Amino acid sequence: MVEKTLYVNRTERFSSSNFNQSPVRAMSTTLRSTALRSNSTPVDRNEAAPATETDSGVPDQALEPTATKPKRRSPVLPVILAALLAGGAWYGYGWWTDGRFMVSTEDAYIEGDIAIISPKVSGYVAKVNVASNQVVRAGDPLVTLDGGDYQIAYDQAVAGKQSSELAVSRIDAQIVGGQASVAQAKAQLGSLEAAMRGAGITEKRANELASKSVGTTADLDSAQVALDQARANLVAGQAAVASAEANLAILKAQRDEAINAVRVQDQVVAKARRDLDFTVLKAPYDGVVGNLSVQAGDLVSAGKRLAALVPTNELYIEANFKETQIADLVPGSKVSIHVDAYGDQPLEGTVTSIAPASGAIFSMLPAENATGNFTKVVQRVPVRIALPEDALAGGHLRAGLSVIVDVDTRTAPEGRALAAK
Repeated sequence: MVEKTLYVNRTERFSSSNFNQSPVRAMSTTLRSTALRSNSTPVDRNEAAPATETDSGVPDQALEPTATKPKRRSPVLPVILAALLAGGAWYGYGWWTDGRFMVSTEDAYIEGDIAIISPKVSGYVAKVNVASNQVVRAGDPLVTLDGGDYQIAYDQAVAGKQSSELAVSRIDAQIVGGQASVAQAKAQLGSLEAAMRGAGITEKRANELASKSVGTTADLDSAQVALDQARANLVAGQAAVASAEANLAILKAQRDEAINAVRVQDQVVAKARRDLDFTVLKAPYDGVVGNLSVQAGDLVSAGKRLAALVPTNELYIEANFKETQIADLVPGSKVSIHVDAYGDQPLEGTVTSIAPASGAIFSMLPAENATGNFTKVVQRVPVRIALPEDALAGGHLRAGLSVIVDVDTRTAPEGRALAAK
């Protein structure tokens, strides 16, 4: 076996030829290399060390096993554990100080008592005075209908009222004449009563003279005839008075009827005036026009939806809390409001009222649970929350926007007592 000395670096690894040797031959080569190194002079670590080459052409130093370095542990896991512990501690502290007193829901929206603009009378649209999304004030005209027919009806009603008033005036004049007729009849009756008394006296005197054979029978007969005529005239005079009074009563009744007719005409005029006024649709309050669906020339009927008016200064929040959350909700509690549309700009509201029933009760088709198939579903109860005045005055809030509400139960009287425990 021929050995050759080679200078190789101590960091040299096994070459591919080492794996072609048999295990026995490789072991013998290693032993010979070790014996040669023990008899040689030590060399510096930084210098190249001599190596012997075996029959297979592999340096014997290449067969020396290398030292195994210890593995270093990764610091990621301890950092993650520390972060989790810190986060849990922070969350626990926040829950204990604030979280356990907060009642939250994302099922909340901005609402408003939106007015639906609809005509009370039918007709053609003469003019649309506003545009979509326009800000209007209370009393501003929104839509104008053609009021020609309603103007004619109003004029007719006014004319009818004037006719009734003239009828009253005419009857008043007739009543004055009737009162004069009654007075005249009564005066004539008085004259007839006087003539009756005179005829009676004359008849009595003629009768006395005839009984004493002083007067003639003819004088007595004439006196009796005059008395009978006076009686007849008196009855006629009384009848004339009664007739005049009856006519006066009829005239007074006609006057009352005419006055009632005037009152009826007043109502007709008022209705015609209202119908004419209803041809101009006005804003009931300050707000923004939306959902405008009418154009000039359209024929609209009474009750047809033409537009909607949203009161931007009278908005509120309708939050639907779970039935398991409402036990701690009372009016007066402060609410932190986060509007999705405006990001991190929280508002402070106030709970104003809680609905008397769940939302399912007020639905058009309430759930019927009196059946064999029953699935318990957590109900939600609407809670109304008032928005701050400064937020409403800004005009940025819109009905229908989604919000997240957090009710602080400590701000209510009952909540403060709970927080003190």
